[in-house]
Amino acid sequence: MHKNLATQILLALTVGVLTGIIIQLFSSDSGIIRVYLVNGLFHAVGVMFVAMIKMLVIPLIFVSIVHAVCSLNDVTQVGRLGLKTFVIYLVNTLLAIVSSMAITFLVAPGSGANLGHADPLVHSSSGELPSLLNMLINVVPANPFQAVVEGNILQILFMAIIIGVAIKKLENHETHSVSNAFSLANSVMMKLIGMVMSLAPYGVYFLTAKLAATLNGSSIISVLSYVLTCLATMCLWLFVFYPVLIGLVIKRSPMVFIRNTREQVMFALSTASSNASIPITYQTLIEKFKVPEHVAGFTVPLGATINMSGSAIYMTVAALFVANAWHVNLSVLEMCTMGFTTFLLAVATGGIPGGAAVSTGVLLHTMGLPVEAMAIILATDRITDAGCTVTNVVGNTVAGILCSVGEKAPEVAGDVALHGEADMCCMIATSDQSD
Repeated sequence: MHKNLATQILLALTVGVLTGIIIQLFSSDSGIIRVYLVNGLFHAVGVMFVAMIKMLVIPLIFVSIVHAVCSLNDVTQVGRLGLKTFVIYLVNTLLAIVSSMAITFLVAPGSGANLGHADPLVHSSSGELPSLLNMLINVVPANPFQAVVEGNILQILFMAIIIGVAIKKLENHETHSVSNAFSLANSVMMKLIGMVMSLAPYGVYFLTAKLAATLNGSSIISVLSYVLTCLATMCLWLFVFYPVLIGLVIKRSPMVFIRNTREQVMFALSTASSNASIPITYQTLIEKFKVPEHVAGFTVPLGATINMSGSAIYMTVAALFVANAWHVNLSVLEMCTMGFTTFLLAVATGGIPGGAAVSTGVLLHTMGLPVEAMAIILATDRITDAGCTVTNVVGNTVAGILCSVGEKAPEVAGDVALHGEADMCCMIATSDQSD
């Protein structure tokens, strides 16, 4: 089903672009097609689809964070492993944010784009960007209901975390009951996300058709530069940083890591969901990297929620692209604020399809950047989200291997593939007999 949906979204993206190009070539700006089709039907359906996604943001973040905290019973039991796991996940996400900022500054996607009349609004909004100090002070909500109504993500995160901690401090039977309730609520949210994402082909078609019908050549090139920058940064993480890091840890060629994660990559591309990739990640760690089961069992489910290096790259590149395309100059303090917000949102994104796009909308709103840019982000989401999911999923494997160091030395099944036939014969002989 996920594979069919992915194919449908890709088809909708292609047909939407072709529809928009045809409209741009053969219709006038004030013609009936532009007025009733592009600015009418396409605009209305696209806005409704984006609104449906935004509708799920607050309950999704609250429920997923409380559920994640309630699921951390093993942290107190594992002790050192729990601390090591958190540190690895958080450092991985922070490095992803810093590296994507550096690459995006170097490439500057969106510079020179002519995306219209949003500049005055954006400049006035950017003057009200929250400072890092005020953001930290305002994390604690004076009125929880107001935080929910206003969509204050940081305050909602804080409430979710302390509620999760409070649930864990209840009596055992009470904790079990409340945790089950949030587990069920989390399942409901995943089902809702699935229902909304089943409409994604229609939403993507109308968003893409409107985008292609209204953008000029320079703007299309700018959008393309955004997509390529996003994918290039993720590829750097996937095929350079992760393999070299794990190659140093397991003392094998980085190609061993790339070979042993191929199935994960293909599965993640087809599902666009970190959560759906949990079983194959668990299997990869245990069977191919010989990670102890208790380590894999602890790191994989947790990583599907908070190890979001791909989401961090996605949101950082997207936000800086929007700032460039709408001519918003961000100060150093504003960049730090954006990095901090991205970090928290990446942790709160959850391993569901479209999660990074939803969080990007929240980031744009928080930073005072034009939310209408979500039309571009969502129109290109199927492409960028695929790379985002793969980076998240493979990053989860990396974290599992690193966490196993000190627990048991990780070994690699299949590292023979790189050492020729002699090594292969040795390995087969060890199993039983040679070819």
